[in-house]
Amino acid sequence: MSTKDFIEKDYYKVLGVPKDATEAEIKKAYRKLAREFHPDANKGNAKAEERFKEISEAHDILGDPKKRKEYDDARSLFGNGGYRPGPGGAGGGNFNFDLGDLFGGGAQGGGTGAPGGFGGGIGDVFGGLFNRGGAGTTRTQPRRGQDIESEVTLSFTEAIEGATVPLRMSSQQPCKACSGTGDKNGTPRVCPTCVGTGQVARGSGGGFSLTDPCPDCKGRGLIAEHPCAECKGSGRAKSSRTMQVRIPAGVTDGQRIRLRGKGAPGERGGPSGDLYVMVHVDTHPVFGRKDDNLTVTVPVTFAEAALGGEVRVPTLGGPPVTLKLPPGTPNGRTMRARGKGAFRKDGTRGDLLVTVEVSVPKDVTGNARDALEAYREATAGEDPRAELFQAAKGA
Repeated sequence: MSTKDFIEKDYYKVLGVPKDATEAEIKKAYRKLAREFHPDANKGNAKAEERFKEISEAHDILGDPKKRKEYDDARSLFGNGGYRPGPGGAGGGNFNFDLGDLFGGGAQGGGTGAPGGFGGGIGDVFGGLFNRGGAGTTRTQPRRGQDIESEVTLSFTEAIEGATVPLRMSSQQPCKACSGTGDKNGTPRVCPTCVGTGQVARGSGGGFSLTDPCPDCKGRGLIAEHPCAECKGSGRAKSSRTMQVRIPAGVTDGQRIRLRGKGAPGERGGPSGDLYVMVHVDTHPVFGRKDDNLTVTVPVTFAEAALGGEVRVPTLGGPPVTLKLPPGTPNGRTMRARGKGAFRKDGTRGDLLVTVEVSVPKDVTGNARDALEAYREATAGEDPRAELFQAAKGA
């Protein structure tokens, strides 16, 4: 199917649905028509077979939201009087190109025979239509900059509160010797293979084509006849730079952060790439982390656990908080200090989870020993392991 046919065919009419039909309506219409004109139900009927192919072609376009949008955009611009090919493929007025060239396939070989010729694509029609005058004036397209990978190690506190850190990075940047042209004279020529697009089309079946980087210009769209000695004609040279990067509060160990536009600069006005930072976080001698919450283990005396009391607990980067221990607090119990944890993405904070650990003294002497002996005598009838043995017998 030619590009001209792709634009001028009314696939909505083929399926008998309005232009604002929903996906469900399109699918329903296709199934009904496909059953009616299927070759198995119309053996020997050439017209029915041709009609079935037309229905399938329409559904292939309208049944895919992306292809449907490209089709609608193309028809809106070219198919309804906005552009009509004149004799020899030239448009009305003074435009001296054909539709195949508009869709990026004019000089790519095999790229104009399918709507897939816009694999480079319909976006190029809107972005570069009026930059294509007569022959020899094709302009090369912008090229996005390279993505950069880096790593940073933060202290536990920096990871929780956020930090600005210096990062030294190496990346490919426009060569200073040739101003990024790749040619020592600064006059590269447009690649004849891809006509400056940096891409070539290859058939993928089904009437569409895919695009690959041009093998002759390596995707640049330009060829240096006199390669620059510094960059060997690539237009790019390795460069190192140090930049201050803000790491947001609340990052975790092993998290990969994407900083848009902080990578290598693009070519010919193209956008910069992105910077990906792998974060490593050191441990803390007191605090740990569990999701958005911080954790801490606080020792308490036997008397505090048994009789209850108030315990001061440290927080990360802030004043201590006081927690109230209820009488009979068991060893290992966890309590919560709200809002004293790690930062979340919405700016709120998690909690501080405080685990109680009963501290047993190594040496007990004097009055303390007498008091404990008296306590042992007073509780001699209690066996804390009775239920344990009872449960063991029952099992």
